[in-house]
Amino acid sequence: MSHFEPRLVVALGLCALVAFAGPLADARRALAQELPGSEQLKPLPAPHNDLPPVPAPPGAVFPSAKPKQSEPEKAAPQDRESLLAELYNHLAKASDAGQAAPIAEAIEGLWLQSGSDTIGLLMGRSAKAISDKKNELALQLLDAVVELAPDYAEGWNRRAYVQFLNNNYNGAVGDLQRALALDPNHFKALEGLARILRESGQKKAALQAYKQILKINPYQEGAKEAVDELSVEVEGQGI
Repeated sequence: MSHFEPRLVVALGLCALVAFAGPLADARRALAQELPGSEQLKPLPAPHNDLPPVPAPPGAVFPSAKPKQSEPEKAAPQDRESLLAELYNHLAKASDAGQAAPIAEAIEGLWLQSGSDTIGLLMGRSAKAISDKKNELALQLLDAVVELAPDYAEGWNRRAYVQFLNNNYNGAVGDLQRALALDPNHFKALEGLARILRESGQKKAALQAYKQILKINPYQEGAKEAVDELSVEVEGQGI
């Protein structure tokens, strides 16, 4: 499908709504009705994330998923993963940034789904701690998240952000790699890793990471510009 019809917007609206307020099974059925044949869509292949932990100089910045104060309603893991796979496929095929934006937003909503009220509470409190610049408290809360839910990718991604704020760049990279091992298409975690690699001088590895981001989300802000710039910088060095 090279172009999204208006009915896709309706389907995506349902996905985003459910990701924050209702059972994902309803959204999946709605998406299937609006997009015949979506059941056959396959997830993107896992990217190559064999990138070494490295220190980054002070001043490097990478974004995390937008902090939320509370977790969406619980959903069956199978429904969540299936819907994520469909949305990742639609995101990769979006024809412009306007079409990509609501898909990416729905995906970020699903990242927050943990299936646990306890994890949701901890994530909400950690988000408030980050907002209040109480990084040590946020780190303690997120330590508990990754201990209680080691298979929850967003917990590792959020803790990586706090590690970064605390100038623990190796810790941040390690957590980002854990997030990517759980969800290879987590474009925010991959972007964080790419920016740390770039700032630490590992330009070839950063270029590889940015190229992978564009395969997942062709309209990720700043990714194309980073690829263009890094391609020039590493030219002649043997990519």
